[in-house]
Amino acid sequence: MSYAHPIRIYWEDTDAGGIVFYANYLKFMERARTEWLRSLGVEQQALREATGGMFVVSETQLKYHRPARLDDELLVTAELRDLGSASIIIAQRVLSKAQPDVVLCEGTIRIGWVNAATLRPARIPAQISGTLEGYCSSMSQPIKP
Repeated sequence: MSYAHPIRIYWEDTDAGGIVFYANYLKFMERARTEWLRSLGVEQQALREATGGMFVVSETQLKYHRPARLDDELLVTAELRDLGSASIIIAQRVLSKAQPDVVLCEGTIRIGWVNAATLRPARIPAQISGTLEGYCSSMSQPIKP
């Protein structure tokens, strides 16, 4: 039950050697997480306006396996790993679209819910946690990073 978001590698994503700059994998994962949440009906700007809260990244853990290069097509996945009262852990992978069994980068991202004005942690609103609980219960097995 993972969501996959396509990405193409452009010049701006690469370093002088034509290889994707390591920090850009975090940007690719951010896009996939945002689109995954949107696909579940969780639109972050609308939520901020309605609730006064927002998600922020509080922790990352990544492992790089192989480089991506200019013009490569990738698939970036997002899967719910853990749902807490104030944070979510999402397992993510960056795969080669041409060879989906080839993992380029993988890891976990913890996003926490905070009050947008104070940036203090808060409980995830019921409409979000309820949506994600349904997604969590449909998972067949734990995700390994």
